[in-house]
Amino acid sequence: MKKISMILSLLFVMSMSVNWAGAQSPSVKAAATGADAAITMVKEKYDIGKVTQGSPVTFYMEFVNQTKKPLVVKNVMAGCGCTVPEKPTEPIMPGKTGKIKVSYTAPSAGPVNKDVEIYLAGYNEPKIVYFTGEVVAKK
Repeated sequence: MKKISMILSLLFVMSMSVNWAGAQSPSVKAAATGADAAITMVKEKYDIGKVTQGSPVTFYMEFVNQTKKPLVVKNVMAGCGCTVPEKPTEPIMPGKTGKIKVSYTAPSAGPVNKDVEIYLAGYNEPKIVYFTGEVVAKK
């Protein structure tokens, strides 16, 4: 009886291990289908330099479509209201460059470290791009 219990326990543990390993596969696949697989940024980090508090600054984050199909940027988001990204209105053709227009208005003086999330149609995870700078107080 002890042998049967031990064998059943061992089989149970082995079946749970197989199920757990199988459950991990979708997240691994999701990571491979993130926007990083589809686009390459011209710069991974943008430096906007010194900007005056309250004065808007506009710049472009550029990327290249690495796929063999047109890419649609379905959404772009920023972590705060002081950063306003705008997505391209047309699909980006294979091998071509797309641009995200970013406007930033600094609410207070000090260092800047912000991010913009780029969401592509058909991809699970966004591409996150950062920009830095320094805000100087308005005189």
